[in-house]
Amino acid sequence: MSTIDLVDLELRELLEQQPKLRLTSEKLQKSRTFILKNVKSTKETDSPDLSVSEIFVDSIFDAPPIRILAYVPTKSRRLLPTILHVHGGGFVMGVPEMKDSENRELASQLECAIFSVDYRLAPESPYPSALQDVFSVLIWLHSNARKLGLDGERIGLKGESGGGGIAAAVALYSRDMQGPPIAFQHLIYPMIDDRTAVRQDLHPYVGEFVWTQEHNLFGWQALLGRTPGSDGVSPYAAAARASDLSGLPPTFIAVGGLDLFFEENMFYANRLSRAGVPVEFHLYPGAYHGFQVATKARISKQATRDSYDALRRFLLG
Repeated sequence: MSTIDLVDLELRELLEQQPKLRLTSEKLQKSRTFILKNVKSTKETDSPDLSVSEIFVDSIFDAPPIRILAYVPTKSRRLLPTILHVHGGGFVMGVPEMKDSENRELASQLECAIFSVDYRLAPESPYPSALQDVFSVLIWLHSNARKLGLDGERIGLKGESGGGGIAAAVALYSRDMQGPPIAFQHLIYPMIDDRTAVRQDLHPYVGEFVWTQEHNLFGWQALLGRTPGSDGVSPYAAAARASDLSGLPPTFIAVGGLDLFFEENMFYANRLSRAGVPVEFHLYPGAYHGFQVATKARISKQATRDSYDALRRFLLG
């Protein structure tokens, strides 16, 4: 059954223009190359009020140094609140440059620093590689906060899709390992439950567009190195597996009503709330996975406003 009649009218136009993605081991490199070509063509120049630089941070897990893109306002006279950003890509694709324009705008508008992590990708580097890379950067940010001009008490996590899943896992890991305090987690349609990839009772109107259950199965298999949905999957790989969500930072979650991750995101928000975690949850009807790339659609503009408003509250108090 097609759900096209349920798609927001303005978002339907984008669907017709988007390339049809088919994720397989053979086609993965082609998909990665396509992303690199597109982000290269949209890279912007520095503005006088914002410094954008490439930094390499040492891993605390004896892994290779981690590349990050740093966006730092240059004229602020206060310690900067900070976003540790984790890009999307289903654990298998993507680079920080994909969110270059958005990160520049966020850093300028909210007068905050943003550090976007170029974490290792699966299947070449399965779990826990990405988790270790992002956690290493979190440790580095807290250890060097004053030196970097950052407010160490206002460092939060932000991620989209697979990056949102990694961000949620890092929040759990930092809590359990007595790591640095995290001011917030800002999760945009996060990929947090491997069991969705093998469910036989999926919501009948989700996951038809952009990111399907077939894509999801590929991404989780690549990350876990085994069939998703099986026993023993770590909550630091799939945050929805965590039995205890208490003590996590204030959380923002946004997802579309036609997104494959709709139910896992909604259930996670409910469990966080029941664990005493402040949660702001947004559901956008007629929206599929990644709908915010349709920047001219009214529903995308609303989602962007909601996201910015939440970040402003998180960062500025």
